[in-house]
Amino acid sequence: MKIPTRRWLAMAVTVLAVVLAGAAGTGAARGDDSFVSGIEDLPLMPGLVNAPEASVTFEALAGRIVVAFAEGGVSMPEVRTFYGATLPQLGWEQTAPGRWIRAEEELSLDAVVEGDGLVVRFELTPR
Repeated sequence: MKIPTRRWLAMAVTVLAVVLAGAAGTGAARGDDSFVSGIEDLPLMPGLVNAPEASVTFEALAGRIVVAFAEGGVSMPEVRTFYGATLPQLGWEQTAPGRWIRAEEELSLDAVVEGDGLVVRFELTPR
């Protein structure tokens, strides 16, 4: 049996996260932790709130895959500034805008405007 590639697994998890996000009710309770849901060592930017019902964690042989969502009344430049200052202190190295690597993991941050705020997607995958 052929083992799926990491890119395929990451894509499958992302699709699952989008499906779950669409299926989650808008009245669902939001977490207010100080870390991104599912990524215990990634601080949640002030002004963002976790959306744990839309987050997915998958443990693979190659490492963990996490797709987490947070939302709030912030802008993408504010998100990039916050994580641009915070992530290097945690050992992350920026490779491109919104893309980071540390040890054997890659982290990407993307966002979409929703109403007056932003929905930020954090994707953590093995390298």
